[in-house]
Amino acid sequence: MKKQPNLFEAFSPIVVMLLLLAIGFGVYGFNPEPLLILASVYAGFIAWRLGYTWDEMMEGIQEKIKQAMPAILILISIGILIGTWMIAGTIPMMIYYGLKIIDPTFIVLIAFVVSAIISIVTGTSWGSAGTVGVALMGIATGLGANLPATAGAIVAGAYFGDKLSPLSDTTNIAPIAAGSELYEHIRHMLWTTVPAAILSMIVYFFAGLHLSSGNTATPETMNMMLQTLTEMFNWNILLLLPPVIILYGAIRKKPTLPMIIFSSAVAAILGIFMQGFSASDVFASTVSGFDVGMVNRANFDSDTVIPEVLSLVHQGGMQSMTGVVLIAFSAFIFAGIIAKSGSLEVIIQTLMKVVKRTGDLILTTVLSCITMALVTGNSYLSIIVPGEIFKDTYKKKKLQAKNLSRTLEDSGTVVVPLIPWSSAGVFMAGTLGVSTLSYAPWAILCYTGFIFAIILGYTGIGIAKITDEDTEDNPEVHSEK
Repeated sequence: MKKQPNLFEAFSPIVVMLLLLAIGFGVYGFNPEPLLILASVYAGFIAWRLGYTWDEMMEGIQEKIKQAMPAILILISIGILIGTWMIAGTIPMMIYYGLKIIDPTFIVLIAFVVSAIISIVTGTSWGSAGTVGVALMGIATGLGANLPATAGAIVAGAYFGDKLSPLSDTTNIAPIAAGSELYEHIRHMLWTTVPAAILSMIVYFFAGLHLSSGNTATPETMNMMLQTLTEMFNWNILLLLPPVIILYGAIRKKPTLPMIIFSSAVAAILGIFMQGFSASDVFASTVSGFDVGMVNRANFDSDTVIPEVLSLVHQGGMQSMTGVVLIAFSAFIFAGIIAKSGSLEVIIQTLMKVVKRTGDLILTTVLSCITMALVTGNSYLSIIVPGEIFKDTYKKKKLQAKNLSRTLEDSGTVVVPLIPWSSAGVFMAGTLGVSTLSYAPWAILCYTGFIFAIILGYTGIGIAKITDEDTEDNPEVHSEK
């Protein structure tokens, strides 16, 4: 005889999970995956007490993974895409010309823009900050500029790109957790991200207004980066074909996975015929990513390549996505059990009593993501766990899933680097040489995004509702309304 979970039985798995992650991951630095499995064991014990068998719990787990599998396949294919774009020279060319536009006249503004460009084309905030970010800090030091302001602009720009790039892991994780689609998720984020970016650039413009471009030369490191990239690849406008294919697919709303595979195939051909790589190198890049050891050019010695370039080009491959996929599967095991046991339904019913308006729901989501970020310091968990908790609530409120996926990124992805004890906060502070608390006020986009999300929630601007047409196209929505 199955029982309805009471409030303690419904909420205690969430509390146990937060405690395990706060202590195990936050204090002792244990890997989050086994901690999530331990939380799943506790959730399974609660489900067993309520009368559910192991087979029934497995059904719940399988259902969650089944729902997420198409998006996880896209996530894995992104690893292939990055590897082939790298070996084609597509990403290196965009990095090269991104670096060339740097003008230290407005160093803080330029720091934001260049970091955003590099992060968009690479899909990694850490890669952007750890390479061009370091070079930009060198320029700022030579100019005597405000270093916390420059570092904050670099972090904000890096996470602007990470947030909107279809190559980014978090940009792919958010629609997985919310049940939306990748490109509609990216388009919907423009409602909050563009105003946050504009506000950031206005502040950065005036912050750097007094600086002059004649005060310093480009740091030697940046010159070496530009020279090395030129030695490794041939530049040609045809290298833009792979991103043009992706852009075309996004505009015409073509199926995501076939467009990614097609773009990867074109990039692979470019890598062979325009860059001179072997077919073996191309296939290796799809699995383990690009490596400078693959470059076989006259007067090029891969052993002399500086670490900044290595950090930029050693990317891609399906293997690079395994960490994200593992943590996603671990979280879905937990979510599947609490959903099957009825705990998730009790949590949703409790929230529905408190949440009266759309703005209340957006605010509650924001606070949940920030709490998760503070407790775990992990971007993936700050997206996946609140996403699973609130997914059905958004449906019941007749709100499209892309509202949730946008809010998850606004308050999950970009908030983590503002937390001093998070891995992102530690990395940014160590890499840029400025403490997290010093650069945080200047990382304007990282906290204005969720402020705009809350404002839109209460005003109704930029909020996508579930229409009758959506209901007809998606029977699942109809059954849950």
